[in-house]
Amino acid sequence: MAIYLKRGASAEAKATADRKVRDIVEAALADIEARGDAALREMSNRFDGWDRDDYRLSQAEIEACVNNLSPQERKDIEFAQTQVRNFAKIQRASMTDVEVETLPGVVLGHKNIPLNSAGCYVPGGKYPLLASAHMSVITAKVAGVKRVITCAPPFQGKPARAIVAAQAMAGADAIYALGGIQAIGAMAIGTQTIEPVDILVGPGNAFVAEAKRQLFGRVGIDLFAGPTETLIIADEIGCDPEMAATDILGQVEHGPDSPGVLLTNSEKFARATMAEIERLLEILPTADHAGKAWETFGEVIVAESYEEMVRIADELASEHVQVMTADPDYFLQNMTNYGALFLGNRTNVSFGDKVIGTNHTLPTKKAARYTGGLWVGKFLKTCTYQRVITDEASALIGEYCSRLCALEGFAGHGEQANIRVRRFGGRDVPYAGQAEPTPQTTA
Repeated sequence: MAIYLKRGASAEAKATADRKVRDIVEAALADIEARGDAALREMSNRFDGWDRDDYRLSQAEIEACVNNLSPQERKDIEFAQTQVRNFAKIQRASMTDVEVETLPGVVLGHKNIPLNSAGCYVPGGKYPLLASAHMSVITAKVAGVKRVITCAPPFQGKPARAIVAAQAMAGADAIYALGGIQAIGAMAIGTQTIEPVDILVGPGNAFVAEAKRQLFGRVGIDLFAGPTETLIIADEIGCDPEMAATDILGQVEHGPDSPGVLLTNSEKFARATMAEIERLLEILPTADHAGKAWETFGEVIVAESYEEMVRIADELASEHVQVMTADPDYFLQNMTNYGALFLGNRTNVSFGDKVIGTNHTLPTKKAARYTGGLWVGKFLKTCTYQRVITDEASALIGEYCSRLCALEGFAGHGEQANIRVRRFGGRDVPYAGQAEPTPQTTA
């Protein structure tokens, strides 16, 4: 039976915080709906201290951000974007259109159709998270989305230089220096100067996540996302306490509400890792955020076996699951609920966040039970079609359809079938009646 050496905040405390966020977001979105650009400007002033006549950046402003990169910075961004683009292309190639004759004269198929527009949010309030530009814009472009716009908050009183450059290099069609609820609302609802999009993607803080949740249905979203989550699964053979502690703190620095969990089969290892976390918090420059997150949401769980570790991990359904054990493949083969797996101590969540090529926009709050993360397929609609190319096939399908409609009591539906049995099968079917079986369909 598992032992919890450290517990995170209670579900009740989390629910109270969620309710406060929900009320604020609901009022803000209603204001954007009612007043458009005027509401955006007030919110941008209030939350970001940022006021402009037009929040869309000009081509000159974009070029200035790109040109402000050092040669090495540009090379590094290009490397990361190449990895993301390459893997997105591989994913796109895996999704093929199909067309097949399922019965003589009956042709069924599907097409993977790109969405017409996408809005990509790139967070940047605490840190300019330019990697989110790669993950969203490039993925949408590889999918074939015609219009991709981006929003990111200003950073230190001006457009975030690195984010803007990354958005432009990724291929964004329009770039807005706008953050938070106001950015999400503008892209989904539209204003006098911003045309709404078909889908919203990208991570963000609790207010961004809640805005996307409330707007789902009006537009598509990539997934329901909350604060960054990290689960470290480790044992004494595959990892050491310093590395486990480093990898937990490396993710909880996202913010004071980011959960970090250690799951191990060794109490000795668990306690040593906890001690390492306290030591590293004394020297980590971002300890202010990381320390609060660890204190409030950190957990340490000691399980009896790999089997129990898998059960607990699947219950947690964490966004990031980093496996540093003697047999990482055991978890790859047996786990079912996770946003992304990072297998072995040579890789880590930061690689996935920034550069390796997989997408870092991943499900949180147990959404990994029913969805994966952002990928090319999120920007595609798989739409079916059918074609009946012979009279005989139309009459045959019509006969079955006629009787099934009668079974449900749908006379109008049934007549859609009956008229084709009459026209193409030459059979006498009474109006609003049902087609009798032919000898060849009796069995």
